[in-house]
Amino acid sequence: MRLVLVGPPGAGKGTQAQYIASNLSIPKISTGDIFRANVSGGTDLGKLAKTYMDRGDLVPDEVTIAMVRDRLSEPDAQDGFLLDGFPRNVAQAEILRDMLKDWGQALDLVLELVVDDDEVVRRLAGRRTCSQCGRIWHVDFDDKKDDRCDACGGQLFQRDDDKEETVRHRLEVYQEQTAPLVSYYAEEGILVGVDATGPVEEVTGRAMEAISPYMG
Repeated sequence: MRLVLVGPPGAGKGTQAQYIASNLSIPKISTGDIFRANVSGGTDLGKLAKTYMDRGDLVPDEVTIAMVRDRLSEPDAQDGFLLDGFPRNVAQAEILRDMLKDWGQALDLVLELVVDDDEVVRRLAGRRTCSQCGRIWHVDFDDKKDDRCDACGGQLFQRDDDKEETVRHRLEVYQEQTAPLVSYYAEEGILVGVDATGPVEEVTGRAMEAISPYMG
């Protein structure tokens, strides 16, 4: 199965992508993971990507497209894949369509994780990262009473891209550039929406139920 996962930042795409890809026995291909690996490794691409990510903006198309093309051409993606973070706009969707067509392939389904803006802000702006071990805690979900990591005692801090003003900017960017994908894929007849609120396992269950009619 060839599947794309879409939804706003904070919708839980990364978590759901992992579970869904595992259930379907296909590789999860996440541009976010690739960007973060480059940032942590201090590569030239990572430094460039970080300047955009810290502002809540998107990494330029040409970098992302080349990265995805290379990844989709690898052997493990020939029988199916789950794309998380690409395409992020209609122009990229058209490039992906043409890329797959050249290979005699096509998308089977686009799954939209649906969550409202206030819930996104609560999820992301409440995150705190440990300066020592990198573990992420949440001021609401983990019932944190102090600013120390329960795992190692390190100081917790709020990342720039988790601050409320940055999160709301990211949502604006999503609405302007990525949300039109919903209309595009709806017109293609391959879009299915899933309520992304509630416990992770419940969301995964809804997602798998939505996917099942499209499985060969």
